[in-house]
Amino acid sequence: MGVARRWVFPIIWMIIFAVIAVALVKFAFFGDALRADDLEFPTVAIEEQHYEVVTGTITNDVELSGSVAAAASIPIPATLSGEVREVAVSAGQSVAKGQEILKLRAEVINPDGTQGTQWKVVVAPAAGTLSGFTTLVGESFQVGSPVGTVSPPSYTVSGTVPSEQLYRLVDRPKEASVAINGGPAPFTCTGLSITFATTGESGAEAGAGPTVSCVVPSDVVVFPGLTAQITIAGGIAEDVMVVPITAVEGSAVTGNVYLVLPDGTTELREVVLGLNDGITVEVISGLEVGDTILQFVPGAGAVDDENLPENCYKDGDEVVCY
Repeated sequence: MGVARRWVFPIIWMIIFAVIAVALVKFAFFGDALRADDLEFPTVAIEEQHYEVVTGTITNDVELSGSVAAAASIPIPATLSGEVREVAVSAGQSVAKGQEILKLRAEVINPDGTQGTQWKVVVAPAAGTLSGFTTLVGESFQVGSPVGTVSPPSYTVSGTVPSEQLYRLVDRPKEASVAINGGPAPFTCTGLSITFATTGESGAEAGAGPTVSCVVPSDVVVFPGLTAQITIAGGIAEDVMVVPITAVEGSAVTGNVYLVLPDGTTELREVVLGLNDGITVEVISGLEVGDTILQFVPGAGAVDDENLPENCYKDGDEVVCY
């Protein structure tokens, strides 16, 4: 009896080890094939996220960084092709708009054929300080050529705006809100203008985008070189249809969305677009409130944690924007 007991347990352990070894060999060499054959359906289904069209409000503010600079000098054009006979001012002098700068005289032929003399007074085109003014009596100028320049006692704030953002400024606002970094309270900057690089400028400058600039009010104390944040109000749309920009092919004027039909299939639908705030876009026509569309354009790159739109976050696999 004792001999039999001594052999039973070693045999049992040998059987257990043999079963484990066979299982390991089967898993190592045939595991993938078995899993592929045993699965009749995929275990994970990728569902396209839907969005129900609602109404909302879009505030179309374009924000960009800028800097303060002295206003550009204004040329003083000659009003006659002739010779300088009198100079009423000197370089560095402050002048008022319309103040006399100099007098020009020209010899002309009268309508009756006789020779005569014509005089013209050149005045300052703006208030400021005379700069680059070296004109002397006896010099000659052609009409329109500069006899000097006036530097206005004002400053401008300017910054570069990406060209695609101009779609959000189609109404060309005339003013902007400016906040000087480390400076006074935000103020309204007037005379807003948008200028474009010319074809003669370098590729780097031409590719930088249009320049937006406006005039700093005279009662605001600023200095050249200060940095600022410029906010341009491009309009507000209240109680309008809105959809995520991620759902639209195109983000200005017209676009395409994918309408989800009752049977679950999708249909390409052209829409007319209005304002957008960089996250959502107004739909003027092409959809109705309550329609369901794909939240993301098919084939668009997946949105990961590092490339989320501003004011958006991920809740699990869903992208939530606020």
